[in-house]
Amino acid sequence: MNDRNLIVSAEWLAANTENPQVIIIDCRFSLADPELGQKQYQESHIPGAGYLDLNQDLASAVGDRGGRHPLPNIAELAAKLSAIGINSGETLVVAYDDSRLAFAARLWWLLRYMGHGKVALLDGGFSGWKAAGYPVTSSLPDRPDGKFVPELQRDMAVEFEAVKERKDLPDRVLVDSRESERYAGLREPIDPIAGHIPGAVNYPWQEVTDETGKVRSASEQKQRWTELGKAEEIIVYCGSGVTACVNLLSLEIAGIPDAKLYVGSWSDWCSYQL
Repeated sequence: MNDRNLIVSAEWLAANTENPQVIIIDCRFSLADPELGQKQYQESHIPGAGYLDLNQDLASAVGDRGGRHPLPNIAELAAKLSAIGINSGETLVVAYDDSRLAFAARLWWLLRYMGHGKVALLDGGFSGWKAAGYPVTSSLPDRPDGKFVPELQRDMAVEFEAVKERKDLPDRVLVDSRESERYAGLREPIDPIAGHIPGAVNYPWQEVTDETGKVRSASEQKQRWTELGKAEEIIVYCGSGVTACVNLLSLEIAGIPDAKLYVGSWSDWCSYQL
């Protein structure tokens, strides 16, 4: 484990797949094909891994407000975490996906939001695991239930009104995590309005990892955020509050804690402009 225990290597995880204090969660998902992740998990996954689905488990139904991936029902998610075998404050959860942490980081953030700090991400994801020659299986895990009791850290998240009120204040920074073309309004494949929240600066989430999904070094993460390090408050958003979590991970690795997630993100902001 490294980078303040936020990232684990495939080598470390391979040595700990049988560790009763470690629970592995597969978070593979495709926005273009929402059933693909579940199918991939059923076909092959890291031995012992459970599965959590972005739409079904890590978000709730879309409403008029709140964006495309509102926070899940916390009681329901806590019950699922318990059923997977996670004990609050005890179990180390290791999450992975195959999308440069796009979905695994959402679980990483949610667990911390629910008061569970013992969570890490698999460097290189599922492809990195396979490339290193480690085994995969289609067998479903059979673990005893845990007891997950959430203790919400409500100051980790902000909603529309808070963003509207704070975005222009001195020493506050609003970070847009989408790719630069979407930030600039040159392309918008999903939401009804193109552009960004006025005053936001652009730090694309893909910069946190290399092309293989390996997390860039702590020194590189620190360098990314040099200009924002002295901000009194950093609020991070993306399209729907999912990939922004990759930037929140980057900030943690860089030693800049306490940044907040605008959960509804651009998709929520848009809903107030229509």
